[in-house]
Amino acid sequence: MYRFQDDYSEGAHPRILDALQRYNMIQEEGYGLDRYSQEAAQRIREMTGDPEGDVHFMPGGTQVNLVTIDASLRPHEACVAANTGHIAVHETGAIEATGHKVISVDTGDGKLSPDLIEPVLKEHHFEHMVKPRLVYISNPTELGTVYSLRELQNLHEYCQSQNLLLYADGARLGAALTVKDSDVTLKDMYSLTDAFSIGGTKNGALLGEALVIRNREIKKEFRYLIKQKGALLAKGRILGIQFSEFFGDNLYFDLARHANTLAQRLAGELRNLGCSFWIDSPTNQIFPVMPEGVVERLSEQFRFHTWVKVDEQHTAIRLVTSWATKEEDIQNFIRSYRTAAGC
Repeated sequence: MYRFQDDYSEGAHPRILDALQRYNMIQEEGYGLDRYSQEAAQRIREMTGDPEGDVHFMPGGTQVNLVTIDASLRPHEACVAANTGHIAVHETGAIEATGHKVISVDTGDGKLSPDLIEPVLKEHHFEHMVKPRLVYISNPTELGTVYSLRELQNLHEYCQSQNLLLYADGARLGAALTVKDSDVTLKDMYSLTDAFSIGGTKNGALLGEALVIRNREIKKEFRYLIKQKGALLAKGRILGIQFSEFFGDNLYFDLARHANTLAQRLAGELRNLGCSFWIDSPTNQIFPVMPEGVVERLSEQFRFHTWVKVDEQHTAIRLVTSWATKEEDIQNFIRSYRTAAGC
């Protein structure tokens, strides 16, 4: 029973485990003040091109989103997100639990743009409503779509003109930066946002996310807020060692590129067999549309999420490949699909 449900069903890449083992018995400072966390932070700063950028490591993505958004907003302020955004759907009201409303916007592809944000600002125009202050995006989105450099630039310029903060959830950032013909880099993510995260959990780490902050106001006393929200890991070295290993060379990007490549190979094989797709995604998340009977038969051999019912006879499912997916896993799925669909 192979899982195409997500990209974190495996433990961690062997190099990550080797690094953790290698430094296991060396005593270090706690709470992210160890040499490995400092080294990882420095490597990330070098890749963003700003030695003044703040880098913090936290165990999980929801913690990063919660701490960052709460630190960025005053009590009456809210954030704007796509209706498919992680904070709007899959974080159990974590943002609202801090007292900040999430204003969700319908999008066709999971991406926000100035023309979609503008009506929100016009509607929330006085003190009897929450004040939109932060724009939340994820790159890639929950639908596997990615922002182009021009789209990010447009969002950045619009947010600057409207005194809005722009925060990017990068839980799968490696996938966005390594798609074919990608024109966005870590340096772009840094210069065009107030803060963004770099996900490790979904890209071969045992656990962990890195938060990179450019905005000086958000930086203030940020470690206090991480501690207060329960996200300051005592054995912070566990996170630092992993991200140091990621960015000591191209491991982070190599793993993401592998996941993307196999997902697109799977998509190509399915298209050749006549399968259509609910949305065009260039990343490691793909959404093929299949007859209900085929979905039922495939679910006997594979784990995946049924995403949306397209019509009475067809359902779009989500298939996710990971850093550990093998070519044989793709071919096994294709063989099973051929049998189930009668190809």
